[in-house]
Amino acid sequence: MVEGLEGKVAFITGAARGQGRSHAVRLAENGADIIAVDICAQIDSVPYKLASREDLDETQRLVQKTGGRCVVAVADVRDIHALDAAAQRGATELGGIDIVLANAGIFHAGRREASLDDVARNWSDAVDVLLTGVFNTIHVVHQRMIDQGRGGSIVITSSIAGLIGALDGSGGVGGYSAAKHGVVGLMRGYAKLLGPYNIRVNSVHPTGVATEMVTNPAFVKFYEENPEAMMPVTRALPLSMLEPGDVTDAVLWLVSDAAKYVTGVTLPVDAGVTLA
Repeated sequence: MVEGLEGKVAFITGAARGQGRSHAVRLAENGADIIAVDICAQIDSVPYKLASREDLDETQRLVQKTGGRCVVAVADVRDIHALDAAAQRGATELGGIDIVLANAGIFHAGRREASLDDVARNWSDAVDVLLTGVFNTIHVVHQRMIDQGRGGSIVITSSIAGLIGALDGSGGVGGYSAAKHGVVGLMRGYAKLLGPYNIRVNSVHPTGVATEMVTNPAFVKFYEENPEAMMPVTRALPLSMLEPGDVTDAVLWLVSDAAKYVTGVTLPVDAGVTLA
């Protein structure tokens, strides 16, 4: 068991599958209850299928299988009122919020349209989900965490693209990279703001993770045809791609008592990619 998670409540966005589901189940295995949030709908600009309500229900089933409680909420991180309602309901049913994982994400690789309207839409959707969505997530929970008076931990899912950058011609990859850099600024600002209340704020920066966001046909085709547009793939350690659980290992440490004095940190989980 990871020390310090028993009886805690974790609010997780993008929880229906991938990294979010992995985080939810592992936290539950270590004694936490879960508020699992996902959009459960398609964003028109995204060239692969997003998670469904059935996916979110499966996360709930897997959490409950561990013996943990799980409240699910369908909410778009771009909608601050929907997130606020999800946080309020989850906190009421489970007894507060102690851990926040701002994990929801999208990726637009494979949409290299020449249309200015498409480029603008891809950029806007990426930034809205990946940057504004993170701000919305933290904003609707941080005062609740302060008022509880029991400290807590917030972890933002960034990317190696938030440390070294990436760009293509679609607007989407540029928006992804800009947003993943932007959340580092949010992380550091909130770390300073919330530190006096013993609420720690950090970010994780994975290299490629084997989830639907990067294993879908649109991404694979784009990467094969445009390797120069993406991040470098030279790694210090032998690895082709992370599994979601590899990122969860880092998240578990950050939210545990083992990292009780760790805040304001950008933690790469990248097999040394950012050494290049």
